[in-house]
Amino acid sequence: MTIEPKLQELIKRFNDKVESDEKIRGELKGVDRKVLIDLESETYNFHLHDERVNDFKAGRIDDPDITILSDPETMDGLISGKIKPMKALALRKLKLKGSIDDMLRLRNLF
Repeated sequence: MTIEPKLQELIKRFNDKVESDEKIRGELKGVDRKVLIDLESETYNFHLHDERVNDFKAGRIDDPDITILSDPETMDGLISGKIKPMKALALRKLKLKGSIDDMLRLRNLF
């Protein structure tokens, strides 16, 4: 099982949400971050800029600003709402590397 289609749908929902929510757009104004999602057996990356997620693709990138570490099962649970991000963090099934401000911006993704 690959989580890629679910991540693509999550990103589409995020971009749609940003487009319709002026407050979120304001929070993302001027943000330019490279994000790596490392799920052990799968890795993906995207570029958060222009108030949206762009350039989603499989593979690693050098020097990401934000790194999301987890596994496919936990990521599936986060996307489907079966597990909340704070619980996954507490259980160490989800780890985030980056600034606190960047982490808070990503909360809108889930």
